[in-house]
Amino acid sequence: MPYRFRVLGFLFVLVFVMYLDRLCIAVAGTRMQHELQISPSRWGWIIGAFTLSYALFEMPSGILGDRLGARKVLTRIVVWWSAFTALTGGVTSFAMLLVVRFLFGAGEAGAFPNCTSAVSHWVPVSERARALSVFWTATAVGGALAPPIVVAIEQRQGWRAAFFVLGSLGIFWAAIWYWWFRDTPREKAGVTSEEIEIIGQPAVSSAHKLPWAKVIRNPNFLRLLLMYHTYCWGGYFYLSWLHTYLQLGRGFTENEMSVASALPSCAGLIGILAGGYFSDRLARTRSLRFARCSIGAGGLIVSGVLLTTATLTANRWGAVALLTIGLGAMDLMLPVAWSICVDAGREHAGAISGAMNMAGQLGSLISSVAFGYWVEWFGNYDRALMPLAAMLVVSGCVFAMIDPDQKMIPDHTPD
Repeated sequence: MPYRFRVLGFLFVLVFVMYLDRLCIAVAGTRMQHELQISPSRWGWIIGAFTLSYALFEMPSGILGDRLGARKVLTRIVVWWSAFTALTGGVTSFAMLLVVRFLFGAGEAGAFPNCTSAVSHWVPVSERARALSVFWTATAVGGALAPPIVVAIEQRQGWRAAFFVLGSLGIFWAAIWYWWFRDTPREKAGVTSEEIEIIGQPAVSSAHKLPWAKVIRNPNFLRLLLMYHTYCWGGYFYLSWLHTYLQLGRGFTENEMSVASALPSCAGLIGILAGGYFSDRLARTRSLRFARCSIGAGGLIVSGVLLTTATLTANRWGAVALLTIGLGAMDLMLPVAWSICVDAGREHAGAISGAMNMAGQLGSLISSVAFGYWVEWFGNYDRALMPLAAMLVVSGCVFAMIDPDQKMIPDHTPD
């Protein structure tokens, strides 16, 4: 098997474990809110604490990966977040949980930018959208398996045990990754000259600073940030509030929820694979802009319409069906958006994707906190979901204005 495929296998496992750890609190949320006596609005701040630190440390971690390499930085990231996953199982108060989740987010920040940086070194341009869809596929698999795994553990041993068990998985991954992985194909023993030729000249780790003063004046870069920010308003609902929405907003039992909340992730898996495949295929026969924007913009707009329809549907399983198809349409854009970061970012792929994801997580922070307040103000989970659905339509419109052929990074000038 070519070594670049083995690298993608490692990244798949990393993201799978990350989503098990990240979604554990969402699945166990109802039990935790009851035991710790946390209201919906305060629970929104628990979710927001993670997204705040995740956003703050996302770009610095991406820049660090560009300078030090994905081998060292991803090892640090996984060990850190695994420790704080386990510590979540030991909290006894709202304040303690708030601090632990903030530190958990700080540790996990930079995982996706450094995965993207590894892809920029190990995968040729012609395979990047599909390569990026591999570890985004892991988010869907983790999202589908987290509910039944966490529910099974907490029904037998309690919700705390779920965090202890899942927190241990990342430590094993980090040890094997640091021993096996190398930052470039030429550093890795066993990689053939033929594969190195296929990969081509990868981006080298950046030794100079990115001229942010110029980058942030680039309209294309700003559109990328706005697109991902508004996308995360709707996208983060599936990671943060979906499980509570199904139980408290739609009346599902815990066992029913473990099935219903897994269905959207299955559709998301299909969307991710289809988005990467068709984007690369269209890029061979049509313009790069059409290949990226037709899929990204179309998926987001359709998703926003479907989520809005779900809020107006009285039948609870009908709502689940619409939410499921909605996530499938939404996830078409994930490998496409991150491919733009790799192609435009080159040796700064970690920094550019980190900036995009930071903008997105600010949207996750605002929406996750606001959703809790809206539930209390409206007295209704469906009404609280409507603004999030509207933001997906906005995101799709912005995506249509992004031009992947336009450089986001000016030619290098001395520091």
